[in-house]
Amino acid sequence: MQSPETLVTPREAAAAIGVSYPTIKQWILAGKLRTVKTAGGHHRIPQAALRRYLPASPTAPSTASRERFRNLSGRNQIVGTIVEVKLSGLLAKVVLEIACAPRPQRITSIITADAVREMQLRKGQTAAALMKSTEVMVARV
Repeated sequence: MQSPETLVTPREAAAAIGVSYPTIKQWILAGKLRTVKTAGGHHRIPQAALRRYLPASPTAPSTASRERFRNLSGRNQIVGTIVEVKLSGLLAKVVLEIACAPRPQRITSIITADAVREMQLRKGQTAAALMKSTEVMVARV
């Protein structure tokens, strides 16, 4: 007996092939990506439909997609503790508390909600604020 084909959610498919969730949704709606609808009307994507989008050479799992940015050339990196993560639509507010004398300081960054979910940022974690010109980026450390 043959096992049924494994189905993944659009978000899982996006992570597997290294594209954004909105891109996957556009492909589904345009008919470029074959899906199966659940009883509740949700799209599920057969893993076989993703094979043509996978890179030719094997790579690390999608959770390591930000690993290559661990060592950056930017020197304005300040490590702190996440004290607030607030998601609102496509954006997220991340607040880091930096231990500075005489009292702690806070750095706030507005980044994409997808980045927060991908890095699994949570209150209490250690993270780094990376500053370049007028922008502040956040890296989970």
